[in-house]
Amino acid sequence: MKPNANISSYKPKERVTYQKIKEYVKEQTGLNIHTSYIAQIKEKCGLAKQYTYEKEDGRRVAKCPPEKEAAIMDAFRHFGWI
Repeated sequence: MKPNANISSYKPKERVTYQKIKEYVKEQTGLNIHTSYIAQIKEKCGLAKQYTYEKEDGRRVAKCPPEKEAAIMDAFRHFGWI
């Protein structure tokens, strides 16, 4: 029997971060996106957010433009979130 035969070959899935999504969108489309846009689209898709995109004084940041929303949705599909 090989010495390492009982060691599992299991490798956990790599965690998808907002930074990885931003890099993917930049590579694919050349667009720079803000993390608040990712949070907005996650909320729209019913996914849990890392943090809120509301400002402390209650104001929200600008709404995600449609072309960036489409790019973020593509990234979500790529990483298996939707």
